[in-house]
Amino acid sequence: MSFKWMKNVREVTPYVPGEQPQQGRVIKLNTNENPYPPAPEVARLAKEMDTDKYRLYPDPEVTELCDVLADYYEVKPENVFVGVGSDDVLAMSFLTFFNSEKPVLFPNITYSFYEVWADLFKIPYIMQALDTDFRIKTEDYQVPNGGIVIANPNAPTSIAMPLCEIEKIVSANEESVVIIDEAYIDFGGESALSLVNKYDNLLVVRTFSKSRSMAGMRIGFAIGNEELIKALNAVKGSYNSYTMNMPSIILGSESVKDDAYFKETIGKIVATRERTIAAMKKMGFSILESSTNFIFATHEAVPAKKIFDELRNQNIYVRYFNKPLIDNYLRISIGTDEEMAAFLEKLASILK
Repeated sequence: MSFKWMKNVREVTPYVPGEQPQQGRVIKLNTNENPYPPAPEVARLAKEMDTDKYRLYPDPEVTELCDVLADYYEVKPENVFVGVGSDDVLAMSFLTFFNSEKPVLFPNITYSFYEVWADLFKIPYIMQALDTDFRIKTEDYQVPNGGIVIANPNAPTSIAMPLCEIEKIVSANEESVVIIDEAYIDFGGESALSLVNKYDNLLVVRTFSKSRSMAGMRIGFAIGNEELIKALNAVKGSYNSYTMNMPSIILGSESVKDDAYFKETIGKIVATRERTIAAMKKMGFSILESSTNFIFATHEAVPAKKIFDELRNQNIYVRYFNKPLIDNYLRISIGTDEEMAAFLEKLASILK
């Protein structure tokens, strides 16, 4: 059958997320979710929420959540933009700010959605190679461009870039917007938020999916100069004014208020990460320096794909990327102590 209308269809290779197993009991270490539940008050509010409000549209300006985030990060509400997960915030940012004939720059090994959005929105781009240690080369981002996006810490490498190097890039590109994607910054590294008031071309993007245990609620936000936020809101208002649902606004706001629980769970994950790294190094793994809630590892003798397949056969899911330069690495999310103990036990049996 000939579909004559196909010539007008926008073709793009979609982003492929980590596998979401649906069978019984598994150990899921492949999508960088937080292994701990959200703050206790979030659970209480979810049970007591007035469902009659669901018939009403949510606040299109997401005022409650913007105000809570502004207070927490010591900025003005006018400096905050909220979206449906950081993916929504980043996609809206690509659409808003990357509108030049010059190419947007981002690393060749990074969050693979950047390439998808650039293709989808027909934005020219160049993927700059990391060095042999999987680190960003600052000088590669001090060339003419139509925008820059850098994940810091980077994914899937887990490596954090020093703030002084981030500032070199931001200061050298005053004619383009520099987006720093800080999905994992709560687990290590230096945030670029301290530079927002200094540079009007800097947008810092965060998510509730990792450190705040709310991946299922889809909450992300950006902090930047007031004019950047106005531009984002104008595009959002031209596309979909009601992006954030009411439960996410209410529960997300409550999550930010429990800072003690937030820091407690981060501390647990970081401690478990370091114990896991030490144990895996004894098994012959080389592991990149991690500032995230995952580790990026390769074994001295056993191929990554073999380990991935063997673990999956035993209902333990990690992430394998069949891509050049990283096809012998595994990305392993940090679970609870019990989950990581089981993972290490199975790993040891595979290596034997």
